[in-house]
Amino acid sequence: MKENVFKYLALFFFFMVIWSFCRGPEESVQNGDVYDVTVQTLTPASEGLDLRAVGALLKKAKDAETLEKLLNDPKEGVNNLELNGDGQVDYIKVTEYGNGNIRGFALSTEPARGEEQEIATIEVEKSGDKANVEIQGNEQIYGTRQYYHSSFGLTDFLIMSYLFSPHRFYMSPWNYGYYPGYYQPWRTADYNRYRHRVSQYSKSAGFRFSRTESVKSPVTSPKAGKTASHVRAPLKNPTKSQKSFQARTRQTRRSGGFGRSSSVRRGASSRSGGFRSGK
Repeated sequence: MKENVFKYLALFFFFMVIWSFCRGPEESVQNGDVYDVTVQTLTPASEGLDLRAVGALLKKAKDAETLEKLLNDPKEGVNNLELNGDGQVDYIKVTEYGNGNIRGFALSTEPARGEEQEIATIEVEKSGDKANVEIQGNEQIYGTRQYYHSSFGLTDFLIMSYLFSPHRFYMSPWNYGYYPGYYQPWRTADYNRYRHRVSQYSKSAGFRFSRTESVKSPVTSPKAGKTASHVRAPLKNPTKSQKSFQARTRQTRRSGGFGRSSSVRRGASSRSGGFRSGK
């Protein structure tokens, strides 16, 4: 008889422990408990745009406008950049510049209205029948001295003849909230899926990493110095204003890979169900 009593007591305490775990935090909130949840799973901005893959797209483009379209095509899958925390891939603008034997493309995006952030530059130097190509990542996003080099024959790709023939430089006419008709924003991919997607681009691009520049350009990118404060994604070398903004948004909960974010604050509120969430 005593053995049965102990057995029932043991079962009772076992079920009580299980019930306390299954009860969940929301029920505790309804009973008046108050606690904060702060979760951060942030992916660096530099992991959102593989610069070698950008070099591969350069081989496919026939002009600057086509390059911009390829960069913002979800089927290409090269662009997974997400700076402002809205969970959607950022539109990348292309601005052409150059002088003499140097031609370049400035890549930038607008994470907030009225703000523009330089991402990278692509510079092509004509040298005889060759073209030396250098892609440089913006130091806030990629860190200092981040270069990718390659060289092509001037007749190897369509864009080479375009670059060094007389034409009006392309300047992207699009801005925050105003995009071409073919463009539809899409959700970001998680890190592993993105790396798998661009791996073939990176291997076939033929660009090698270097800490030193190879193209001595006498011209400056028109987007040089363009820095956006409203950047949630972690940066390698953020400016003072970017650090300040990120410090104010550290309570943001980010999950699901690039860009998806939600903040959760729980407190005593039996009428509202105990919590609210929002971006």
